[in-house]
Amino acid sequence: MRSGAKIAVIGGVFAVFAGGVGYGAYNVYDGLTGGSGSPAGDSTTTAEVKTGPLSAAEVDKAAKDFLTGWAKGDEAATVAQLTNDPTTAEAVIGGYRDEAHVTDAVITPGQAVGAKVPFTVKATVSFDGKTKPLSYASELTVVRGLTTGRPLVDWAPSVIHPKLTKDTRLVTNEASAPPIKAVDRDGVELTKEKYPSLRPILDELRKRYGDDAGGTPGVELVLRSDTESVPDQTLLTLSKGAPGELTTTLDASVQAAAERAVKKYSEASVAAVKPSTGEILAVANNREDGWNAAMLGRQAPGSTMKIVTAAMLLEKGLVAADRAAECPKEAMYQGRTFTNLDGFSIAGGTFTQSFARSCNTAFIKLIDDTKDDAALKAETEEVFGIGLDNWKTGVASFDGSVPAATGGEAAAQYIGQGTVQMNVLNMASITATAKNGSFKQPVIVPRSLDDRQLATAARSLPYNVASQLRGMMRVTATSGTAANAMSGLGGDKGAKTGSAEVDGQATSNSWFTGYQNDLAAAAVVQAGGHGGDAAGPVVASVLAAG
Repeated sequence: MRSGAKIAVIGGVFAVFAGGVGYGAYNVYDGLTGGSGSPAGDSTTTAEVKTGPLSAAEVDKAAKDFLTGWAKGDEAATVAQLTNDPTTAEAVIGGYRDEAHVTDAVITPGQAVGAKVPFTVKATVSFDGKTKPLSYASELTVVRGLTTGRPLVDWAPSVIHPKLTKDTRLVTNEASAPPIKAVDRDGVELTKEKYPSLRPILDELRKRYGDDAGGTPGVELVLRSDTESVPDQTLLTLSKGAPGELTTTLDASVQAAAERAVKKYSEASVAAVKPSTGEILAVANNREDGWNAAMLGRQAPGSTMKIVTAAMLLEKGLVAADRAAECPKEAMYQGRTFTNLDGFSIAGGTFTQSFARSCNTAFIKLIDDTKDDAALKAETEEVFGIGLDNWKTGVASFDGSVPAATGGEAAAQYIGQGTVQMNVLNMASITATAKNGSFKQPVIVPRSLDDRQLATAARSLPYNVASQLRGMMRVTATSGTAANAMSGLGGDKGAKTGSAEVDGQATSNSWFTGYQNDLAAAAVVQAGGHGGDAAGPVVASVLAAG
């Protein structure tokens, strides 16, 4: 297939051209079966099965046959037979016409690279008397059929549209919810274009609250998930509805700072909350997949978890901020050896010094003294409101988890490793609880919007414990492992760094959490190394904006 070949629509009829040679004209989407010839799927024949690499001519013909059949409106079953998974392909190809309501298209193949053929699609979507042009690029790969040896399109839904997956479909219809005009706490509009990290959140807010916000729906082409809880993703608007206004707890200036901060690192997430109220002021992610990992992620938070562990040890009277605490180079607990970064130790130091330098062994050596493997789990749930699966932020979120553990696994939990699972919203909330002294469930829309029941903690931190914990976090921010990142911030501040080792990952994940006055934030940078090096500057930038 030569570069520049086109499958075009002329007068409502598809015609295929390549170098000025017409391949034929066909009726399109009028209930007729277009084209001729038998299916070319991967079925058994009596001919000799060809093997070996595909020739350029084979790639050319297989791609042309598929694109031609798809464009001219052949029955979906017929076109699907040109792939190596006709059963699955038939539903998607048929849905392109019957559910997405694409009425015509111009498909322009590019130059094949090996067995891959890129192409562009310029189409028209028509529904209920409304039409809108649609254009996008995709590609297909030609493979040799396993049983017949025929060149076939290697089926994937992304061939039809690059955003399609096995769990989604294209649908054009009246929107399932009216559009919303989301605004921040001061009435500043929050758009996907200006704040790209908010795209999945705004989509979900529309799904949940669009009807209540007072708007009217338009007609849209959407990417619809088979999972009911996942909101539609709008790909094309045929007619705009009237948006209703929805007020969020976000702060546009803090959100903008969060967006800028995560862009400095690949696979980074950050969240910021107001300790006195639990209001979420910013959520940002820099991820190729666009997933809201800041609120939905689940991974070990490393030594940032020592905020909770320290609170538990302080409550039990096993440590005090100014009391001596052992910090040897290594410590063993039930067959597992734990070490400090670069093998450091602290001779004759206090618990504050161990906390500020993130001494793992100081925490591990105190496990037996708790006489309770469930102590950390209880502290996390009862004081910090984590792990009870009852947060109602206004959008989907993971509430963190510290499952029951014994032996060496329980020891790993003390330093944020093993089975502890958190995201940056969880860690920002933990930091907010340390700052405020009591848990306030994070929210991204006011409770008054839907009168939902917010999560509460069973008890607050005792005043003496909260005071000591903030003091240790303050030392960490001014002269400990977080000092460099927090150096540009004034006011009442505190922090904790973390590095989470992940199996099979050469460099640890960088975690950092901190507060300044009435703002707490946490960040993670995948494979970012030490907490202060990557995640630290992200958090500091967000705190500075608040």
